[in-house]
Amino acid sequence: MPDAIVIGAGPNGLTGANILADAGWDVLVLEAQPSPGGAVRSAEITEPGFVSDLFSAFYPLGVASPHLRRLDLQAHGLEWLHAPAVVAHPHSDGTCVTLYRDVERTAESVASFAASDGDAWRRLSAAWQQVQPAFVASLMSPFPPVRPALRMLRALGGVKEIADFARLGVMPLRRHVKEEFRGDGAARLLAGNALHADVTPDSAGSALYGWVLVGIGQSLGWPVARGGAQRITDALVARLRQAGGELRCGEEVVEVVVRGDRAVGVRTAGGEEITASRAILADTGAPALYERMLPESHRISLKRFEYDNSTVKVDWSLDAPIPWRNEEARIAGTVHVTDGLDAMSAHAAELTAGVLPSKPFLLLGQYSHYDPSRAPEGKEAAWAYTHVAQGTWDEAKAEEFADLMEEQVEERAPGFRKLIRKRHLFTPPGLEAADQNLVGGSVNGGTAQIHQQLVFRPTPGLGRPETPVPGLYLASASAHPGGGVHGACGANAARAALSGPARRLVPRAIRSLG
Repeated sequence: MPDAIVIGAGPNGLTGANILADAGWDVLVLEAQPSPGGAVRSAEITEPGFVSDLFSAFYPLGVASPHLRRLDLQAHGLEWLHAPAVVAHPHSDGTCVTLYRDVERTAESVASFAASDGDAWRRLSAAWQQVQPAFVASLMSPFPPVRPALRMLRALGGVKEIADFARLGVMPLRRHVKEEFRGDGAARLLAGNALHADVTPDSAGSALYGWVLVGIGQSLGWPVARGGAQRITDALVARLRQAGGELRCGEEVVEVVVRGDRAVGVRTAGGEEITASRAILADTGAPALYERMLPESHRISLKRFEYDNSTVKVDWSLDAPIPWRNEEARIAGTVHVTDGLDAMSAHAAELTAGVLPSKPFLLLGQYSHYDPSRAPEGKEAAWAYTHVAQGTWDEAKAEEFADLMEEQVEERAPGFRKLIRKRHLFTPPGLEAADQNLVGGSVNGGTAQIHQQLVFRPTPGLGRPETPVPGLYLASASAHPGGGVHGACGANAARAALSGPARRLVPRAIRSLG
């Protein structure tokens, strides 16, 4: 009998399993898929010799995460690589703004759109860097993050600075850039980063979301794993096994076994019941856990839970690097493929209206200039994804939509389509089939908008890793702080399990809430 069973071998599940194993617990991880990793995997899906990251690909939150840093994955084979530029944003009009791991170079790029914006960028970046370490610690701690929050207040300083930061936390990005900048460059960088999730330039809190990724990019970068995202998973698994943990793949858990109002084990799809003496950590979506995996008498209806938008992703094998018109785009690891702030708002509005985007915002990754292990010499392995509204995807239009995505790249990199050797298309159903947590192609475990964050994640009353069933902990991206490869959801669940006998922190009345 293990001390703990972890359901799911994604980054959160593996992080939590490692922490428990380090504490001396006997840990068993059960994964439904034939291989571990969840949304952190890579494979040769276009052609032999071309390595594609199947889901996530670059990892700003990974290098910022205190939980992953403590695991020292570099000692288990992980190597981070950085492109010369973090992210470039080429416009169809030929202009380009670029984020670097250097505030001064980024400020110069922003200032090329309006001279005064360089100083504004330096000022705001300095203010952000002052608070970033404490903010990231607060973000990745269980809610409420009392000690990290106190450190953040000390970092902010006076009452005015605290009030300004609180205002930034609820401000739409469009209003923020209107107050602070004169040109379009800063707006593109910040809005493009907000759109990495389903936070739009006009959403409350989108200004802060944009600054989180921009700030981490300038201070720590957006690295990739040499050889592919699979190397992150491989390092987590190697570390777990070294600590004495066990991983079993191809073992789907369909039920959490509850006896005496306590979680005592799991039942697999094959009918096997496996018990655990101390805890069950579920790296599964909140609706799957609360509405299906628990016994009927313990289920909770999450009627108000909202998934983030669906994802459509294309991977390419190319005969050469992408021929961007802008040199900055050629040296960036990540490229935002869209025009300015209004274009990004239009894309978001089409998602809200439930129609397929006419000019989809693309997040694109490329590797040849800084990780040659991804493709044969002189070739390129690249990818791009975009979002569509949940429930609107039409599989019959998949190839046509992929063509539309390629046209967006071609407009900024003439000759791109002639370089395509093969392409692989991941549609929302395909993403969910590859990882059950990517429901409908959602990649963040639920919307990142402010109404489903902090104490509201996954729903009011369930804002901590503890669940209403003692011994059971939610360890997936459906828990605070949400999506991204940072391991915080799993780490928070593991530390809650280690803190002592589980207490019923949530009243039964929560079961009647949506």
